[in-house]
Amino acid sequence: MILQNPLFQLGEVVATAGAVETMQQHNVLPQTLLQRHITGDWGVLCKEDAKSNADAVKNGERILSNYPIADNVRIWVITEWDRSVTTLLLPSEY
Repeated sequence: MILQNPLFQLGEVVATAGAVETMQQHNVLPQTLLQRHITGDWGVLCKEDAKSNADAVKNGERILSNYPIADNVRIWVITEWDRSVTTLLLPSEY
């Protein structure tokens, strides 16, 4: 998987069973969400959380994206502060 113009490293990419099942049900490719995440499209976040992500890219902190994929269905993408792992998960699995 080649991601274009990355702002940070993803590390190992993993997904919970719930996220995998949900993405399959809604025909969402994880690569699409990862591309958005790594290029600074954080999805639906408040201004404060978006600013926290922008700061986290520079300061090496955790980065969280929130992508609605259907009514009342969201996938979170979280990259850990040390960039060792990025996880796709449902909010209820956090």
